[in-house]
Amino acid sequence: MNIQPERGAGTVLGLGLGAVVMAMLLGLLFLAQAGVMASRAASAADLAALAAADAARGLASGEPCAVAADVAEKHDTQLTSCTVAGGNVVEVATEVANPFRWGVATGRARAGPPP
Repeated sequence: MNIQPERGAGTVLGLGLGAVVMAMLLGLLFLAQAGVMASRAASAADLAALAAADAARGLASGEPCAVAADVAEKHDTQLTSCTVAGGNVVEVATEVANPFRWGVATGRARAGPPP
């Protein structure tokens, strides 16, 4: 009888499949992180725009863009632009830096008095 010793092909295949699954899970983790960051940036932009619009209308004290910057800072975001247009309409943009330093997530919002 000619008995062939086991060559370990199943072990190599198992390790390869395990590596592919781990790479896919890591990619999914990064996608989830990007989604959370985008949501944080958008929420901070919404809240900053609403607070700035209240300040522009005189419902709250302070200069609108300073109020927007303060609200954005309280939500761990950075205010990148703030403009007050006619009719007390405020447009703001915020960004959140990626903790892995791979980019930023941005959020934009516009708020003003009701129509």
